[in-house]
Amino acid sequence: MRILRKISFTILLCLYLVILTKLILFKDIPVTEIISSFPFYNNDYRWRSNNFIPFKTINFYLYIADVNLSIRIGNLVGNVIGFAPLGFILPLLSKRFQKFFTVILAAFCLSLTFELLQLVLEVGSFDVDDLILNTLGAILGFILIKFILLIRNVKKRRLLKKTQNK
Repeated sequence: MRILRKISFTILLCLYLVILTKLILFKDIPVTEIISSFPFYNNDYRWRSNNFIPFKTINFYLYIADVNLSIRIGNLVGNVIGFAPLGFILPLLSKRFQKFFTVILAAFCLSLTFELLQLVLEVGSFDVDDLILNTLGAILGFILIKFILLIRNVKKRRLLKKTQNK
């Protein structure tokens, strides 16, 4: 049963990563055109659409941007929600990911990988604020699963005490 659970969570993690990759790197590109859309040429404009200043984009969407509220929420909350499943799944998948720092480091590294791929492949734009928001999402996912597991363990202990008292 334990092996089946581990296989299930591994498959779930792989499926999640494929979907996340499509949403982050190839959000505007149909699946059938992904490979043919890479611009492998030198473009001096690549640095202009990227953000290397922490909290610049977050501040822009929270206080400055004159854009639709749904666009603001989509850009800020979307990054958080996108990485919450990672913080949720990793502790269920392996004992190595039971510690907060390990999950956060894994989420940060995955987010950094996506951001660097966007920078190098020029599919999207690098934004340091995405690293912050994605890592926050993984933190929230980790807290949620730890809370759920804590409640489950408390219920198990109560049930065990009831059966022992009878």
